[in-house]
Amino acid sequence: MTGEPLTPRALNRALLARQGLLAPAESPLVEAVESIGALQAQYWPGVAVALWSRVRDFAVEDLYRALEGHQLVVGTLLRGTLHLVSAREHPGYAAAVEASGATDWRRVSKEPFPQMETLRSELLAWTAAVPRGGDEISDFIEDWLARHPGALDEKELALQRQYKWRPFRGTSAFVRVAADGRWERAPASLAAAPMSSETAASSPEEVLTTVVRRHLRAFGPAAADDVADWIGWKTPPVRAVLDRLAPELVRFEVDAGRLLYDLPEAPRPDPEVPAPVRLLPGFDNVMLAYSSRRRQRILPDEHREKVYVRANLQVLPTFLVDGMIAGTWSVAEKRREATLTLRPFDRLARPVRSAVVEEAERLVRFSQPGAKTHRVEIEP
Repeated sequence: MTGEPLTPRALNRALLARQGLLAPAESPLVEAVESIGALQAQYWPGVAVALWSRVRDFAVEDLYRALEGHQLVVGTLLRGTLHLVSAREHPGYAAAVEASGATDWRRVSKEPFPQMETLRSELLAWTAAVPRGGDEISDFIEDWLARHPGALDEKELALQRQYKWRPFRGTSAFVRVAADGRWERAPASLAAAPMSSETAASSPEEVLTTVVRRHLRAFGPAAADDVADWIGWKTPPVRAVLDRLAPELVRFEVDAGRLLYDLPEAPRPDPEVPAPVRLLPGFDNVMLAYSSRRRQRILPDEHREKVYVRANLQVLPTFLVDGMIAGTWSVAEKRREATLTLRPFDRLARPVRSAVVEEAERLVRFSQPGAKTHRVEIEP
């Protein structure tokens, strides 16, 4: 059965609408984060920029309050990288990540080491009461192992110690917190992640189904390999879930037969609706939510290498013109003057240039509130 044809521009507008990039999200912050999807958070300042670009009247204090109140949490999730999600959706994401193997802590041997699961349970109970720093956790682990000789083989033990137990504690069982209450800096202490008895009782297929639906909600229409790349699973089980859900979904056809799936109620605006200028942080969701070969709905192929820097695995901050990535930007502060520099891929028409500069001026004031002066430059 084939699907209805869908143009690249229609895909672009569907993505922008769901991400709050066509019109800013009007919903409360926690609900907005859920609709946006698990928000990339490995570069901490980028989280506030991503929300500023998507949520109407966003203030960074709103983010800090939601984190302090445990309504939003930051932890190692999809593909083993840091993400911001709601506390109520974290257990579902975490279960999918655990099932994918992306956060398997073992580096030398794939032996089960059953006593290490006991250690993890005790460590989670310990961090549930009070957030703990990396050194404290390492000391706890070493003390436990001294009382349980043979719990881990020597090669694995040596490697874990070499990395100060980061692989063992870098799982979705923990979330990052600001132990001193200062969320301006990247949260580094660990606490036990939110738990859900309902999710714990779910099968891997049920967990995967939940996360597949969340991907379609935030980034659809999407194909099986798009979803798989984003959540860090193999494509065949994701395709099996989509096939099973097919009667509940709508299907579209692109690229001479490639099938995309979507939720029936999800927004798919008129492709001709105007799209405003937007500035996005590095590692933004829209640049990572699809198969690495299938990101043309937001980034023209001819500009890929200008955004994805392979030398140091960076994904640069970008700006959108008519819904497409049209350049990169960076910001620097020197002697209390903050300068945001725009680097367009092509020459910008005067009205577009004015709109991009205006949005950049708003962003540099938001992102660098401590600077005495703010300015925007455009590189030729």
